[in-house]
Amino acid sequence: MSTPGQMPALFLGHGNPLITLEQNPYTRAWHSLGESLPRPQAVLCISAHWYLPATLVTAAPIPRTIHDFNGFPDTLYDIQYPAPGAPELAQDIRRLLAPLNVGLDSEWGLDHGAWTVLRHMYPRADVPIVQLSLNRSEDAAWHYELAKRLQPLRDQGVLIVGSGNLIHNLREYDWNREHTDPFDWAARFESFARDRMAAADFGPLVHYEQLGPDAMLAAPSPDHYLPLLYVLAQHRPGDRISFPVDGFDGGSMSMLAVLIQ
Repeated sequence: MSTPGQMPALFLGHGNPLITLEQNPYTRAWHSLGESLPRPQAVLCISAHWYLPATLVTAAPIPRTIHDFNGFPDTLYDIQYPAPGAPELAQDIRRLLAPLNVGLDSEWGLDHGAWTVLRHMYPRADVPIVQLSLNRSEDAAWHYELAKRLQPLRDQGVLIVGSGNLIHNLREYDWNREHTDPFDWAARFESFARDRMAAADFGPLVHYEQLGPDAMLAAPSPDHYLPLLYVLAQHRPGDRISFPVDGFDGGSMSMLAVLIQ
């Protein structure tokens, strides 16, 4: 169990951006998490959609809402999520990750990996949010070890949120969204991953490239998978792991959420 004052860590499968427009089991579950978890002083979000060859942290006091997608309805582009930033937290993160050179970035903001889920958890947009980029030049083990250095933030009231998808294969995705059951390979990999997480045996998931064809179909590129490792790296002895949200979208996109507390 978490000690008093220790924040949980949370991985959310954010899925298709259209999901955020709907009242559905996923958005209702995200809302319930926002109400049931301890209220954070701030959120550190590691989103699949800030994936570039550098390690950066957002430092703007008022981060902009980024609509980093194409071909969706106008109502999606009209959404603004005016949550404040947290420049002091950005500096704390730089210190925790030193001697790694972490750049302060005032141009990015909140991409859709962040705001599509956080707007349901904190609909008043009154919790400060900082984003940490995913450095695409480094492998999964590097990210997992780096993320362990963020653990002290849990004791400072910071909710660490990874936003991606355990399984994210757009090539296989049913864009008509009629395929509600997972493909066989997707069901197998999610079942394997859940078993490993429940046992706090993260090594195979860190080295997922060695797990064979199912894993390669689940994560054909690392961007949506890596945020999960940032959350698993927050696990401490005695923490519980649960899965407060599950399901599949389009057959090849897992909506699994992972809660460590």
